[in-house]
Amino acid sequence: MKILVIEDNENVASMIEMFFLKEGIKGEFIQDGIAGYERAKQEQWDCLIIDWMLPGMDGISICRKIREKNKTVPIIMLTAKDTESDQVLGLEMGADDYVTKPFSPLALMARIRAVTRRSQSQPSKKVNSNTNTIETPHFKVNKDTREVLLDGKSVTNLTPKEFDLLYHFLQHPRQVFSREQLLDKVWGYDFYGDDRTVDVHIKRLRNKLGSSEQPFFKTVWGVGYKFEESADGLKKQTEETPPNENRYEN
Repeated sequence: MKILVIEDNENVASMIEMFFLKEGIKGEFIQDGIAGYERAKQEQWDCLIIDWMLPGMDGISICRKIREKNKTVPIIMLTAKDTESDQVLGLEMGADDYVTKPFSPLALMARIRAVTRRSQSQPSKKVNSNTNTIETPHFKVNKDTREVLLDGKSVTNLTPKEFDLLYHFLQHPRQVFSREQLLDKVWGYDFYGDDRTVDVHIKRLRNKLGSSEQPFFKTVWGVGYKFEESADGLKKQTEETPPNENRYEN
């Protein structure tokens, strides 16, 4: 993998660089925000790791400007900010994930593998196929083209992670998932103790897709979340998933 790291803290950058060498990852490190943004545009990267606070241009601005030109490159934000509003802002600007400082290199590597694996599994171009299309009373979602229709209207403001989470719930209507299970199934890495990532994404999906009359994503207190529509069942699901009879406990 070839990863660009925009991080002005030399200690953090050195720690990441040492771990990259151990993992056989080619890393390039830049300390200035403007220089990092220009470098990000010059090549095709497997992943971008961007610090929130940078000289020249802050990480949020870099993320937003990159997403205007590149919708698919995986972006992980490094941040000392751990409030929900900060996390929401980063995700809204297009970040796929965030890691709160101080962090474990193992946790960072798990997130890198997860976001790059999803990126590599996506088709390089849109295909006119219904192979991975799910249609419900309100939604029509195509996994291959990453297109979402809600009551016939196109939804274009979902981040890559929000799309993945929506698609997962549509595959398993009315099934309850804990935060840890969603991290494993959607994020693709083992749970490292910060389950607020799930809460932030659920909140964003509720704001973008639901309403007070039809929230879609419902909290099951003490357990987790489930997706539910008022109409009964799926009209069509061309990517079949077997029923799951498991019952999840706290």
